[in-house]
Amino acid sequence: MELTKIAFGGGCHWCTEAVFQTLIGVEKVEQGWVSSTQKNNTFSEAVIIHFNTEKIALKTLIEIHLLTHKSTSNHSMRTKYRSAIYYFTQQQKEATLQLIEKFQESFNDKIITKTLEFKGFKPSSEEFQNYYQSNPNKPFCKTYINPKLRLLLQKFSKNIDKRKVLHLIPTT
Repeated sequence: MELTKIAFGGGCHWCTEAVFQTLIGVEKVEQGWVSSTQKNNTFSEAVIIHFNTEKIALKTLIEIHLLTHKSTSNHSMRTKYRSAIYYFTQQQKEATLQLIEKFQESFNDKIITKTLEFKGFKPSSEEFQNYYQSNPNKPFCKTYINPKLRLLLQKFSKNIDKRKVLHLIPTT
């Protein structure tokens, strides 16, 4: 089985990591900082997703990404939390641009998520890897990650590996 890679940046990489770790077809999530080129060459919190295209589509991954972070908010922390999809191939770039344009129809505000070339990656410290899986009862996880996982359970239940999530969050 050959895996495809794509990287996502948006909010905290703990949140982004937890969201994508729950998905069927996502085989690996690398948490850390990603850089691109030109004016986006600084490192920003992000994750690299290794996924099986036979089990989950790029379209689904992008839709989930847009819905689980502030993809329409150009707030003051965008340097640390760049809203971006980092592509590895020209084909991914073109597909991503088309998908964002299509998803825009479902959003009231303009999607500000950038489509950027992947340039570099620095992993998080070992102590922060798999943060949610290791710390589901911490206040940060309950406040910020659990609502995102509940959204996934509601809107993308067929894509969720429920064994990875149901024991962690209350469903009520």
